[in-house]
Amino acid sequence: MISEEELLYALALQKTAKVGDIIAKRLIKYCGSAKAVLHEKKAQLLKIDGIGTNILADLKNTSNLKAAESELKFIQKENIHAHYFLDETYPARLQHCVDSPIVLFQKGNANLNASKMISIVGTRKATNYGKEFCEELIASLSPLQPTIVSGFAYGIDIVAQRAAIQNNIPTIGCLAHGLNQIYPKAHARYMKSVEKNGAFVTDFWSSSNPDRENFLKRNRLIAGMSQATIVIESAEKGGSLVTAHIANSYNRDVFAVPGRVGDSQSIGCNNLIKQQRAHILTSPADIVYLLGWELEAETHLPVQKQLFVDLTPEETIIHSYLQEKGQSLLDSIALECQFPIHQITPILLQLEMKGAVKPLPGKLFEAV
Repeated sequence: MISEEELLYALALQKTAKVGDIIAKRLIKYCGSAKAVLHEKKAQLLKIDGIGTNILADLKNTSNLKAAESELKFIQKENIHAHYFLDETYPARLQHCVDSPIVLFQKGNANLNASKMISIVGTRKATNYGKEFCEELIASLSPLQPTIVSGFAYGIDIVAQRAAIQNNIPTIGCLAHGLNQIYPKAHARYMKSVEKNGAFVTDFWSSSNPDRENFLKRNRLIAGMSQATIVIESAEKGGSLVTAHIANSYNRDVFAVPGRVGDSQSIGCNNLIKQQRAHILTSPADIVYLLGWELEAETHLPVQKQLFVDLTPEETIIHSYLQEKGQSLLDSIALECQFPIHQITPILLQLEMKGAVKPLPGKLFEAV
């Protein structure tokens, strides 16, 4: 755990205008600590790749340390968790991102290293189709208790975070400003619910306002904290596409919900799929299968015998096959029941939700 003194110097380094996260980590690695960076001789610092006289002048500016002292007092007063990038509490997935912040601020008690974590983003001008898809997706995934990460913005973002709250699953809002305010103000009514069952995170100080450029920088947190980024509706250009491209650069999975050709709020998603930058997402099963999630025994919905008579014809074929054959691999079920993989995964998930099928390790399934 970082000491108060080291946190102070890390904040001063974070405040240094011409030193970004990549160079800051390089400096800390070379000097051994944030404190050592700010006390290192100029001649030694100039030996580090990427350090020139302009950056050096900024590093030696004593006003950065004074500003850090003020910010540290704010952090302590507001009981904010400050995660240093070398600490165990720092999000492990974010540590693998070259441009992740050296200090991340958190308000709320969400586990930033939850085993199941997905980001959901999309247009601010969401259609009813997009909103309903988002709500149904989260409701369907709720037995797995995934943490939902988003940007707390208008449109799909707030729909996703409200749905998480309604389904009693954790949600994390990544902010483009300090933790002393909230944007948009209209969403202030959701703050207590998010903090109670999740958290807000940011790498911006209390002196930072929600300026336009901050939102693009914020997007790297949304993409970096999660196993995968899901785009639900996007115009041809937009912040959610930036988040998707950042996730691609981090080698994370990206999913996109397809829409009708010509729909303005589906162009971005359709292009992601067409360019093979995203998996097509048509049901919760796509996420469960591609991310390798398994429903644990205690998360199963209660088995109700009367549900067995309500199976669809497709579900009946698969359930009958599993009753006869016993444990079977996903590929074998698809082959023997003559269903393509993209059709069989959502059917299996529905059977699982009805208590008719149980998933096993290694992509095996058996009838209940």
